[in-house]
Amino acid sequence: MAQTYRSSVPEQDFLLPPSLRVWLPEDHLAYFVSDLVDQLDLSAITTVYEEEDHGYPPYHPVMLTKVLADAGPISN
Repeated sequence: MAQTYRSSVPEQDFLLPPSLRVWLPEDHLAYFVSDLVDQLDLSAITTVYEEEDHGYPPYHPVMLTKVLADAGPISN
C-alpha cells in the first residue's frame, strides 16, 4: 500500500505576502535549496514511511528537508 503524505504546495498563497514568489526575489537562496533538495535521493527515508499505514499522514520528507535546509544553523 502506498503511503499518503500531507499535502504541501510551495506556491500556495498566503494572507501576507500573497505568494513566496512575490515575497522573495528570483535569485533568492531558497529557490536554489529547493531545486537542490528536489534532486536528492531521499529513498532511504521515504521507504520507511511506505511501510507505515497507521496514524495521521506525515509531512513529505522532501518538504521537511527543504524547511531544515532553509532554516540554516541552529544557534543558542
